[in-house]
Amino acid sequence: MPTPTTPSANQIEPKITHAFHTEDEDIDLRPVTLEGWLSLAFFLLLGITVFYQFFTRYALNDSAAWTEEIARYLLIACVFLALGIGTMKHSHVRVDFFYRFLPRQMGRGLALTVDVLCTVYYALCTVLTGLMMQKLGNYQMTVVDLPMNLIYGICLAGFALAAVRSVKVMLAHWRSDYAGVDEL
Repeated sequence: MPTPTTPSANQIEPKITHAFHTEDEDIDLRPVTLEGWLSLAFFLLLGITVFYQFFTRYALNDSAAWTEEIARYLLIACVFLALGIGTMKHSHVRVDFFYRFLPRQMGRGLALTVDVLCTVYYALCTVLTGLMMQKLGNYQMTVVDLPMNLIYGICLAGFALAAVRSVKVMLAHWRSDYAGVDEL
């Protein structure tokens, strides 16, 4: 009776390296929108600000007072500008559990209703943010002597971009046979 032989390390290694090898893909930055670049810039400024805060607090034992407030506002700017990107890519968190069990036409009607509600919501938030900016007037930030309307203006731009992107997504879904579930 022949004895089973165990494969040597040389026989296993090519299979393992082949399993983990991937091809490098070309980087294409053409689909990145203006709000994507602005959001990235705010994110980089946020990272620099937080690092400066960490350095001054723990290395110099004298924390810079302005960094906490500015970091908060940079995070707000990053999120609200990225709102349009998430809307355009249709990648916001949503519950698609029900769509999988509804008949296709009912799922399509529900998905289009959700698209309309999202568009109305973003448009309403744009209007309300504009009204709030009018009420704030010349209100200043706490530590840094800059107007708060600077931050709310970024929020307004994010909501307005999300509303425009939402209209585009809604029209694309209307023209297609979209039924609430992205095809895998």
